[in-house]
Amino acid sequence: MNSIDAFENEIHLQKKLLKSFVPHKQLTANIQKNSIFTGSGDSLVSSMLAESFSNSMVRAFDPLDLLQNSSLFFKKRIFLVSISGKTITNIRLAKLSKKSIAITSNPQSTLAKVSKKVIHLEFENSGIFTGGTISFLASALSCISLVKKFNTLQFSKLFELAKNDSKKIKLSKRIFILGNFHTYPISIYFAAKFYELLGTPVNYSRIEQFSHMELFSISKGDTVIILDNRNSHNNALVKKLKKNGICVFQTNLPRSKLGQVIYSIFLSQFVVLNEAKRKNKKECHFITSKKIRQVSNDMIY
Repeated sequence: MNSIDAFENEIHLQKKLLKSFVPHKQLTANIQKNSIFTGSGDSLVSSMLAESFSNSMVRAFDPLDLLQNSSLFFKKRIFLVSISGKTITNIRLAKLSKKSIAITSNPQSTLAKVSKKVIHLEFENSGIFTGGTISFLASALSCISLVKKFNTLQFSKLFELAKNDSKKIKLSKRIFILGNFHTYPISIYFAAKFYELLGTPVNYSRIEQFSHMELFSISKGDTVIILDNRNSHNNALVKKLKKNGICVFQTNLPRSKLGQVIYSIFLSQFVVLNEAKRKNKKECHFITSKKIRQVSNDMIY
């Protein structure tokens, strides 16, 4: 199985995860106020979701920022999100913290061993090195469940909806992905899948900030994907962008904030998978780009 096929396989395995996922015990409000979530790449996105779904009671930080500013986590619980449990910055943080909790799929990892507690992420995968899909969904749901109660069974229909909607999106050479309070982290994840699978540079932004910054770099024919429902603000933006020759896809998200996030996760995965297939790619860009991946490995591990 090549890495693109593995990516597709793991996308579909997420349907099982939605049915079998068991939420963790929700942290009390007092504990949330004294907790920090951190991670890198997809794991930072999961941490940011914990922040947004807690109504910003917990905070999400870049792990290197924490390492270089120890006063930020002094006397606080740190939830260190890392699928592999091997990222060196997280390991250093865990050693410094007296209240470190590892959220990882590898309970035998160095991070798990140096942390005070471990939350074990369990999920089925293809066993092939590929872009993060089910591993991300598992970490995202785990982080959110620590700050909010929910039941994933109600979101099973979103998979097919996102799959069908992904076929409606026409991509150009330049892509901008916009998100709201809850979906902005997914706009980062969306961009990351473009980087990992296709090596495509993509812009991501909060909806309001786009009009202040990225908008001035946009050109006729570019693609804008808005991960938010229709409202007066978004409708005005879409109308004006289309008037200037911009290709815009505006999602029709469910009412539930968690449903919006899960739909957006699936949509992002299918959009990138569709593009990879259109280009007849068999392997993820980060796998074939060995020299760049080595730089990444040297910095991460």
